Amino acid sequence: MGRSNSSLEDCNPNSAGQIHHKRVIIQNKYKENLVGILHETDSKEVVIVCHGFRSCKDRIPMVNLAAAFANEGISAFRFDFAGNGDSEGSFQYGNYYREVDDLRSVMQYFEQEERLVTAIIGHSKGLFFVFSESSSIFLLYIKSCYIELLIRKLFVGGNVVLFYASRFKDVDNVVNISGRFDLRRGIEGRLGKDYLKRIKQYGFIDVANRKGNIEYRVTEESLMDRLTTNTSAACQLIPQTCRVLTIHGSGDKIVPAEDAMEFAKHIFNHKLHIIEGADHEYTSHQNELSSVVLNFVQSGSSHDNAQSENKSRRSFL
Repeated sequence: MGRSNSSLEDCNPNSAGQIHHKRVIIQNKYKENLVGILHETDSKEVVIVCHGFRSCKDRIPMVNLAAAFANEGISAFRFDFAGNGDSEGSFQYGNYYREVDDLRSVMQYFEQEERLVTAIIGHSKGLFFVFSESSSIFLLYIKSCYIELLIRKLFVGGNVVLFYASRFKDVDNVVNISGRFDLRRGIEGRLGKDYLKRIKQYGFIDVANRKGNIEYRVTEESLMDRLTTNTSAACQLIPQTCRVLTIHGSGDKIVPAEDAMEFAKHIFNHKLHIIEGADHEYTSHQNELSSVVLNFVQSGSSHDNAQSENKSRRSFL
């Protein structure tokens, strides 16, 4: 597992000393280099911050969350999944458990560095534009003045941290920010009732940006990956010893707050926090978001330490 460190920037010192931003490269199981930024405070503990769909480590929520922990003397690592941001690899739609593998590689890296991962934090986001047809005439038409009539919005939430917790069971604190519960919901409304027929007919759906330029391709296999990913089953596999916090904004227009309620129903050791008025990106609620996440993780660390002390006393007696 390869890595490369270099100090990028020094921040204001806090009680734990100087904060350094270090570029870290971690090789995943597919021999792709994952690029991340470690907010290094020299603490043994570290939290991992994961971005959502078609996003990257440098988006404001990820940067602010990592900075909030660093300011409290806790190191934080934000990285790009394969095919996103600065990391190697090609982007794939769906792809949830391959991203779980990426997160696993990151966890193993810090284990080898003798660091203690106290929490994994995932923010779900990503708004992109979809159109499909194999005809070049359609592509010319999509770039015309009628573009706004043809492009359809489709959101895909990223629940990688929950899927990770259900599979590997080696993390005590998980924070799910604005995740989508039912990954099948919303697709028909965005792609049309015949989206399955069209993708079977053409074999793909091309995804474009606001200007109508194709950014990537959704294959039938990758669409099926999303449709067959069962969030409910995964949530029920998360061990009772793992504390899960779901945060959602009441003003989220991308993923409704009702999805947060579903997580609460299916995860045993779960806490739900709704931030009133917050949108999907927490545009005007960054400080509140960071505060809620930080308090949850720190309270979990205190609880874990107390449990460890009790176990030690029982063993001594």
